[in-house]
Amino acid sequence: MLYIIGLGLGDERDITLRGLEAVRKCEKVYMEAYTSLLSFGLSSNGLSSLENLYGKSIQVADREMVEEKIDDMLLEALGSHVAFLVVGDPFGATTHTDLVVRAKKLGVEVKVVHNASVMNAVGVCGLQLYRYGETVSLPFFTDTWRPDSFYEKIERNRMLGLHTLCLLDIRVKEPSLESLCRGKKQYEPPRYMTIGTAIEQLLEVVQSREDSAYNEDTICVGLARLGSEDQMVVAGSMKQLLSVDFGPPLHSLVIVGQTHPVEEEMLDFFKVKDNSDQ
Repeated sequence: MLYIIGLGLGDERDITLRGLEAVRKCEKVYMEAYTSLLSFGLSSNGLSSLENLYGKSIQVADREMVEEKIDDMLLEALGSHVAFLVVGDPFGATTHTDLVVRAKKLGVEVKVVHNASVMNAVGVCGLQLYRYGETVSLPFFTDTWRPDSFYEKIERNRMLGLHTLCLLDIRVKEPSLESLCRGKKQYEPPRYMTIGTAIEQLLEVVQSREDSAYNEDTICVGLARLGSEDQMVVAGSMKQLLSVDFGPPLHSLVIVGQTHPVEEEMLDFFKVKDNSDQ
């Protein structure tokens, strides 16, 4: 049996009772470490906190393992109980859908335990979830790669008056281009896109467009460390949010569409404070 278990967004205590029961009955426990991270994921004792609460040794499953060696874990699940822990909800990343498909093709029974993810926790800012359009992912730009395919999705959402959730890039255990050329993998330091970087890239994309779907005066909501005790939510124009220090990762950004009066009331609580407000 393969259990795919959502851990939620905060810390080790956010696992559900059903998820904890499943973990404790498993012989092997893996934790994905590439699509997201818990609030303690940046600390030295993060994994031990999980292991102490769950009473199990946990093996970290990085992107390389999941994409290249996942069949070994699935074969283990054919004859024993195996847990695969996912930050947020198991289906918050397409890789985990692929994991279910591969497991079922091998004849592995799969059980999923759901939890909170950014896709619903973003509701904390007051924008109603059913008024969101397609979610977009913003990758880090490089000197030679500056994709803008997300722009058309944002444009469609704004034409329909819908909000757009932007998921910001996470680069964990990524091999450097130079090391790949040499044939020996060396990994770059982890990088987590900030709200400031996301806005700078979004504005760069519209510089050459005459009738752009948004500009520096477009209202957005910046969200940092959703689900944690120190989560941060700030609403303002793109230009205003560029000057806000949102602190450590993870960050997300919402481009606000047409708003309902109740949404506007909620956003007022999170507006950037200027000198006249103080």
